[in-house]
Order: sequence, then C-alpha cells, then structure tokens
Amino acid sequence: MSTNDRDESEIEASRAPLMDHLIELRGRLMICVAAFVLGFIGCFIVADPIYVFLVKPFAVAAQFREAAGPGGSVSPFDLILGTAGLLPVPRTDGQTVNLIFTAPLEFLITKMKLAAFGAVVVTFPVLAWQLYRFVAPGLYRNERGAFLPFLIAAPALFLLGAALVYYVMLPFVMLFSLGQQISGGGITAELLPRVSDYLNLVMALLLAFGLCFQLPVVMTLLGMAGIVSSQALASGRKYAVVAIAVVAAFVTPPDPLSQIMLGIPLILLYEVSIWCVRLIELRRKKADAAEA
Repeated sequence: MSTNDRDESEIEASRAPLMDHLIELRGRLMICVAAFVLGFIGCFIVADPIYVFLVKPFAVAAQFREAAGPGGSVSPFDLILGTAGLLPVPRTDGQTVNLIFTAPLEFLITKMKLAAFGAVVVTFPVLAWQLYRFVAPGLYRNERGAFLPFLIAAPALFLLGAALVYYVMLPFVMLFSLGQQISGGGITAELLPRVSDYLNLVMALLLAFGLCFQLPVVMTLLGMAGIVSSQALASGRKYAVVAIAVVAAFVTPPDPLSQIMLGIPLILLYEVSIWCVRLIELRRKKADAAEA
C-alpha cells in the first residue's frame, strides 16, 4: 500500500457523523474556556506584581534619565542591561515613576484587562493543542508532522518579539517620552501617564511585535502550500521593505525610533523566511527525486 493510500485509509477511518464532530468541538471549547477562566483568575490574583513588572522598563528609563541630569545622555547599552537586571540601576532620591488613574474603577478595569491578556498568553499552549487535536484527524500523516513544529515556533517567535518589546522597545520609548518634559518660565510639562494608557501601550506593542514576528511561520506555511516561492520572495525584497516600513508606521507609536526597532527585525525575519522556503523547496525536490 502506498503512502497516499495509507493516508486516505486513515482519514476514512477517522470520519464521523456531523453530530459527533459537534460534540467533540463542544468538549474542546469547554476545555479552552475552562483553561482561560482559570488563567484569568490566576493572573488577576497576581495582577499587581505583573503590572509592577511591566512598569519596570519605565522605572529604569526614569532612573537613568534622572541620574544623567537635564543635559545628560543615557547609553543605550546601559538602558538595555539595566532593564534586564544585568547592570545596577542608578538610585535616585526622588520618586521617578508616578502613574495615575482618574476614574474610581479605572485601575480595577485595567487589572481585568491585564488578567485577560495574561490568560490568553498563559493558556495558549492548551488552546493550540485543542485546536490541533480537533483538526488532526482530517490531515494526512505528513501534514500532521509538518503542523506540529509550528505549534512550537509560533509561541517561541511571539516570546522573542515580546522580549524585544520589554527589554529594548519600552525603555527607549519611555526614555524618549521623558525627554519631552519641559520646565521653565513658571511652566512645567511633566509625564504622568494613566495606568490604563500605559497598559494599552504595552499590550499594543506586545501584540504588534508578537504578530509581526510570525512572518517566518506564515511564509513557511505558504511555501509548503506552494503559494509562494523563494525566488519570488527574493525578487520582491524591495517591495517587502516598503511594506514593512508601512506596517511599522501603523502598528507602533508615532516616533521614528519605534518604527526602526520594528522594521529592522522584520527585514531580518523576511530574509529568514526566504531561507525557510528555500529549504522546503530543496526537501520537496529530494522527495520527488526519491519517488522517481
């Protein structure tokens, strides 16, 4: 029996009435909802420490800024290493970070949004596994084998984008924002962000970078489906750079620094995507030659 015949027989054996599929779907959705609820409750319990953790890049930028003085400059490497905890942060006497909320329940709603976002991140492996288990019976054996690595690559790339946001992007954005403060002539313009605005900024950057870092996964899947080729991706490199610049301008705060910090990794990931698609094409050629 050939490989295709064996795959067809496995799929035929996995066929079930529509009601059975709906019952299975309901069971898996209940598991996903239960996992999300548990993750939400757990993240809400520790919402305060999580929020303090997210504010750390802001605090580090403020401390370095205050230590440098009005006309001083801050080394980018010191800022990154200080956020990562690999370099002592200058200690200052004053309060370097002050976030406010202007509505009675604003911080409670902010913690609920933070808990929901954290629940999605924490329970993503459960959600992805339930999705895979639901669609796996309808896939060929080689498709199941090819699908599993992406369940690992997708969250790994998302975490890589999130790490870039936390250790590089946020400190520089907040340092840039602190640099816009003015004081003189009896007028003071001081940065006092609301707790909800800061969380919205963090979540927007995490989602933007995390989703944009899925570029190799998307391109590899398109290459496996035969929709794109490495030659087409290589020849369209200049158009891709323009598209990346447009995407970076839309999904990041309106400052050149943020756009450059997203644009450069995306260009590198585009090059990685070309090599991934090229490897798939080489493997397909070897498989075709072996069958011939």
